[in-house]
Amino acid sequence: MKYVFLLFPLLLCACAVDNTVQTLAHSNTVIKRSQFEGEEDRFANVYKNFPDYPVTCQSNCYPPTERIECEAKMQDCFYKGNNPSLSINSGFTIKWLGHASFVVSTSNNQQFLFDPVFDQFDWPVDWGFKLAEGFFRQPAATMTRDEIERTNAVMYSHIHYDHFNKADIKHIGNKPSYLVPLGFAEHFPTGGFDITEMAWYANKKVGDTTIHFVPAHHFSSRIVVPYLYEDNDKALWGGWVLENQGKTLFFSGDTGYSKHFEDIAGRFGSIDVCLLPIASYFSESSPKWYRNVHTTPEDALVAAKELDCKVVIPWGYGNASWQMGDKTSHSALFRLLKMDEKLSNKIPLYILNEGEEVAL
Repeated sequence: MKYVFLLFPLLLCACAVDNTVQTLAHSNTVIKRSQFEGEEDRFANVYKNFPDYPVTCQSNCYPPTERIECEAKMQDCFYKGNNPSLSINSGFTIKWLGHASFVVSTSNNQQFLFDPVFDQFDWPVDWGFKLAEGFFRQPAATMTRDEIERTNAVMYSHIHYDHFNKADIKHIGNKPSYLVPLGFAEHFPTGGFDITEMAWYANKKVGDTTIHFVPAHHFSSRIVVPYLYEDNDKALWGGWVLENQGKTLFFSGDTGYSKHFEDIAGRFGSIDVCLLPIASYFSESSPKWYRNVHTTPEDALVAAKELDCKVVIPWGYGNASWQMGDKTSHSALFRLLKMDEKLSNKIPLYILNEGEEVAL
């Protein structure tokens, strides 16, 4: 019997396959470090916090609209408005699972996942929030096992709980490649995962698609209250550009407004499809610093113009979001429609409900 007990831990060790980690950071990439003494090992944004935003909704920011049907005021809603008919021939098919999670397919049958989070926050954080009756989402749209198996690569924007869930990585498995920011791999579970850590403007080719990591204006941590613990800003954050057959798709990740949008446009030119966040910016009575790292709907519209997007798909609102700082599940979408009209925006908005997809 003693040999059985000796064999059992050996079998467990044999199953714990080490991850493979590659780092892409060279002379053509960008890395910005903190300038504060004693924090030189922490990352920083390319630009300082934006001093004054181009436009801010001042009043009547959430007027009612027949284009959105809700069970309560701006809560538990369904967008039923007409989306524009587009013929940009990008070759991308985009499915929104909810919050920041997207499935993107190309015309040559490649499939990519952005920030896939199917469940709640990782335990025990999800348990704590459930007890506090806050930040507990309704179930997001799911993917079947066959759909997941078709994935070529998974990209994460940063390590915050609502964008990166270790339990979901185990569910997706180690078949696809994982592309992540610098300092990210240590947060992965062990399981034979193929991980590429990337600096800003590094790129990697996966099949026929070139995947570029680009800046965002945000921060990172795996704790509830930022700026109090050792892991803060020790993993980088950013967005992603997919380049396939001369067409581009940009997923910004969580970001505030800054001049990094102009920089991205300077490198890639007009972006065919832009996936931009419009939520989690807090209300007017909340701390002003939160807008530094989350775009309001009007910030997203300004960014879209600077990126010269051919179409914008907004995200962050919705019935499967955590409503972190937003008035309701769909208040940000109401505000987007208001500001889209007020600013006479010429860039088409294609608005999805969770689980819907569109070929553009």
